[in-house]
Amino acid sequence: MSGHNKWSSIKHRKGAQDARRGKLFTKLIKEITVAARAGGGDPAGNPRLRRALEAARAANMPADNITRAIKKGTGELEGASYEELMYEGVGPGGALLLVEVATDNRNRTASEVRKIFDRHGGSLGASGSAAWAFEHKGVVRLAREAATEERLFEVAVGAGADDLGADDEGWFVQCARESLDAVRGAIESAGMTVASASLAWIARTPRTVSGREAEQLAALLEALEDHDDVQNAWCDASFAETTLEAASG
Repeated sequence: MSGHNKWSSIKHRKGAQDARRGKLFTKLIKEITVAARAGGGDPAGNPRLRRALEAARAANMPADNITRAIKKGTGELEGASYEELMYEGVGPGGALLLVEVATDNRNRTASEVRKIFDRHGGSLGASGSAAWAFEHKGVVRLAREAATEERLFEVAVGAGADDLGADDEGWFVQCARESLDAVRGAIESAGMTVASASLAWIARTPRTVSGREAEQLAALLEALEDHDDVQNAWCDASFAETTLEAASG
């Protein structure tokens, strides 16, 4: 995928080893709550909520947790009011980062995110300092055995996709964010099982980092994603295979 970096591979490998279930549930509950607040509690008419619920079920979140999160978002239950923010910064090796957060205290979160950057050889930047290097895209993922490349290409491109490839996790299809649901629907209608469908910030021109800078950058990304208010952290750098092996091991 153009602009796709391999940090997701590190995350999934470490997730399999560490399984920080509590932190994952916290992030998923926030996403469900924010999605329900923004677009209502009916997933049939709220694509963002529908994707959040799919992610929660894939993580085996209890149904009661999901129901409460939706009701907090719609106002049926009392709960925290989360504000969505995007931080931009520079990491080791000049890598550019976008950090999506959902917080009930923007001052606290800004201070803590800044400290994380500082501790790991990076710096928080002003609005626009990193966003120019990314595109907001839809990404559909399938297991390798779920489709053949020829059939997936035919269906996905016909539905509006603009990129197709494979990595350690399987097939990925990239499309305009507005086309995500249409591309996903076409793939499923063709009998191929979709593993996930989400929006992602994809680097326009990815850079490669290795050695000490790559290790520092991986540590920065891990620290960011370990923070309760951080929903996602995106980076424009691809990691050398040696870095992936060290991080997963």
